[in-house]
Amino acid sequence: MTLELMAAIAGVGLFLLGMVIFTEGLRELAAEGLRKMLIRFTDTPTKGAMAGAVATAVIQSSSATTVTAVGFVGAGLITFSQGLGIIFGANLGTTITGWMVALLGFKFQLGLFAMALLPVGVLMRLFAKGRARQAGWALAGFSLLFLGIDAMQQGMAGLEGELTPTDFPGDTFFGRLQLVGIGILITLVTQSSSAGVATALVALNAGAISLPQAAALVIGMDIGTTVTAALATIGGGTETRRTGFAHVIYNLMTGIFAFIVLVPFSHAATGWLAADPSRSAEVALVAFHSFFNLAGVIVVLPFAGAFARLIIWLFPEQGPQLTRRLEPKLYQDPAAAVDAAIATTRAVYVRTLASLRPWLLRPSATHAQPVLSEGRFDEFGKAIEATALYLTNVRATPDQPAAYLRYLAAIHALDHLQRLVHRCRQDDRLLQLHREENLSRFSHMAGRVFKRAVRRPYDARNEALLRLLERRLIDAHRPYRARIIESAAARETGAADAVACLDSIRWLERVTHHVLRIEHHLTAAHATTKNQPASVLPQAGAQNKTAGAARSS
Repeated sequence: MTLELMAAIAGVGLFLLGMVIFTEGLRELAAEGLRKMLIRFTDTPTKGAMAGAVATAVIQSSSATTVTAVGFVGAGLITFSQGLGIIFGANLGTTITGWMVALLGFKFQLGLFAMALLPVGVLMRLFAKGRARQAGWALAGFSLLFLGIDAMQQGMAGLEGELTPTDFPGDTFFGRLQLVGIGILITLVTQSSSAGVATALVALNAGAISLPQAAALVIGMDIGTTVTAALATIGGGTETRRTGFAHVIYNLMTGIFAFIVLVPFSHAATGWLAADPSRSAEVALVAFHSFFNLAGVIVVLPFAGAFARLIIWLFPEQGPQLTRRLEPKLYQDPAAAVDAAIATTRAVYVRTLASLRPWLLRPSATHAQPVLSEGRFDEFGKAIEATALYLTNVRATPDQPAAYLRYLAAIHALDHLQRLVHRCRQDDRLLQLHREENLSRFSHMAGRVFKRAVRRPYDARNEALLRLLERRLIDAHRPYRARIIESAAARETGAADAVACLDSIRWLERVTHHVLRIEHHLTAAHATTKNQPASVLPQAGAQNKTAGAARSS
């Protein structure tokens, strides 16, 4: 009996290892396409639920789908209620694993076939390149899944007569509650509801437990994922905590519903199985699992907006406003982490321009010249440092081209943003802008273009206007320099003032250049996220050649 039990436990371990490898391979293989699908089809919570179910069914990981949803919400690509739709759908998508086990693992006995496929997958992983390499890893994981099921079946077969339904709590109210508790415990130990469901299916197939007992265990396994979700929020940011506890509340609701319908289901399933001996109890179990998850999605979706508002009220924003999107949880999904860094960079950029613009516009009767305040740009500098540190921990590689290009764009944008904030701290240049008429006109022109860039994000015309502004400043620099020097020579302007004016127009050129490059890289990153034409993608080392050599700090 000890050997059989060890074989069954080893089978669970093989299944878990297979799930990890299978998920990793599928995620690498399909991640970018699924991200684009999720963004494209999440304009309503209902579409988000369908997209979340499909994404989870494809990559076999509800946690990966959830992390992606957290990243989208944090980056401002979707609303929190739309993100909830993805999370609800992800729960439904996890039930596909049970269908794979019930239909393939038991119907077709894939153990020997999986044993032959395993070395093929490993060799592909070791020697193939690109997508073939990722497909090989997914194939290796798929093989381990069914080798694990085969080992569990052999172990359970050896326990026949030793382990029977009478060894488990009976079909009473308190017995069902105990079984739910056991299901929760199994999920806590394995950290995978899919592995728990597979174990329940194998035990049901071996006759170790009855269908009602297996159904109660599956309810507990579904609820058990809420504990995992709650633990995952520890140390996380606002979006992580909101998402985690939304998952907890939703799964508890569906678990309570499933417990209520457990008795009617048991009676209906018993009659269905008795009517035709060829029918499978395993199929009935996975159908129940899918049914109560689907019912939960259907019931909660009409109230997704109210549910989102409740979660937001329970978990208000905390921490620094500018860097709240930088969730450590997103490190496991580099694409989502890069999205969060880009959204943070954009927020700092907008705040920086909003603080700078009053200095660029001419003072008027209604708008006096702003007053200098000590350390007014320090907050932005700290946010840039935090974003750069965050990106240091993101593992974006050329194997994921779209995420890698966005990573490069984020680094480029941060570099120029850091230099922009540095120049914004140069108070002597700011104070000089409106002491000379022509310089004031150039400054006002820049203020108007910057205002448009802030108010119309990711508009292609912004970059064109900024390029035109930079060109005009460069073209005006030489004649302006000649006039100012002649004015100083004629004693119309003091020498110190003339030098200050020349310094300020150079300052304005450089500020415009930094704003132009930030706008270019952020727009390019946004285009990559939205799957727009590749012509706007950032190229490593790309610079504005019109002004390139003249831009030194």
